[in-house]
Amino acid sequence: MRYRKLSASYVFTLSGAPLKNGMVVTDSDGTVVEVIDTADDLSESEGVEHYSGILCPGFINAHCHLELSHLKGKIAEHGHLPEFLHQIMLLRNVDEGFQEMTARQADRFMWMNGIVAVGDVANGTSTIEIKENSKIDYHTFIECFGFLPEKAPRAMEYAGFAFMLYDASRLKASIVPHSPYSVSNDLFELLAADARGEGSIVTIHHQESAEEDQMFLDKSGGMIDHYANDLKLDTTFWQPTGKSSTHVVIDKIPAENQLLLVHNTFADKDDLALLREKRSTGNTFLVTCPNANLYIEDRLPDYELLRNSGFRICLGTDSLASNHTLSILEEMKTIGNAVPDLSLEELLTWACVNGAAALRISDWAGSIEVGKKPGINLIGGADLRQMKLMPGAKVRRMV
Repeated sequence: MRYRKLSASYVFTLSGAPLKNGMVVTDSDGTVVEVIDTADDLSESEGVEHYSGILCPGFINAHCHLELSHLKGKIAEHGHLPEFLHQIMLLRNVDEGFQEMTARQADRFMWMNGIVAVGDVANGTSTIEIKENSKIDYHTFIECFGFLPEKAPRAMEYAGFAFMLYDASRLKASIVPHSPYSVSNDLFELLAADARGEGSIVTIHHQESAEEDQMFLDKSGGMIDHYANDLKLDTTFWQPTGKSSTHVVIDKIPAENQLLLVHNTFADKDDLALLREKRSTGNTFLVTCPNANLYIEDRLPDYELLRNSGFRICLGTDSLASNHTLSILEEMKTIGNAVPDLSLEELLTWACVNGAAALRISDWAGSIEVGKKPGINLIGGADLRQMKLMPGAKVRRMV
């Protein structure tokens, strides 16, 4: 069996302290067979590939929309969420061949840029073949929309059909709600029953826009206008609650199911306190997609609030409709610039360990440990004195 001995200026195993000039030994299929603390001395080692930079586990992209890859550069930045959703509605139906080609390119790009697993949101089945043949491990979240209560059975029926096709292809999948504002109470009930029965991972877009809360507080703002004016839906039945969307949605998702709350851009301390009251920090994850948040809302979440919430934080890229690239390293750079006191080790924990836990793949991914097959990335261009990512930092997949 062929073994590789990889070493770098620092090895971040994320299962212990960083190892200066540490070494990782992998077998021919990428399984870690040994992690060596060289005590900063590689002089006695033979056949070692030594690099300037940082070795770390493969990245986890906890939130993506692969099927929207054809919309790269098509939607103007900083238009806010209601207009973004309107543009998605207008632009998403294109030539199937072009859509497949761009999704395949996006899948390849993520693999080459060190991403080993993706939590991917899908509204249909167009990416099944890509995922079947990908080197990336996908968990597909089949997304349900249904603002009108009478549409709930039909929405659930379609999602169930899509789930059957993913399952037949031996691809991991869950049926999930899109957002608090786009799913009726009737549909939430059907989704909750399915989640309980399947024991599935649930994800939902959460506190992505100020318009989301405005709709629930007093039935005003761009989101409710989007339904009435863009989609021409009857909104007279819908009544505001006077509370944030977090208060409305949290009891509609079974507390026992693993939950990924995505974006959290406008989540405040009261929302996070409510989450702690209603849910366990062991099965609830906050997924942040900073570059998409800047693209759509020109705003980042309050990372100090998120860090102090008690919930684990994961990283996502969102789609190429709302991002310039599907790179977890670029998401890390953006957060690092916004939160200067955030250590590189904590950032990597978000990008690797927490994402693996969120997608339930910690048995093989997220950290460099003997017996795991996490992928090995080399980050070059970091400031190794300050342990900070520089603007020109790059990632290279090693294993």
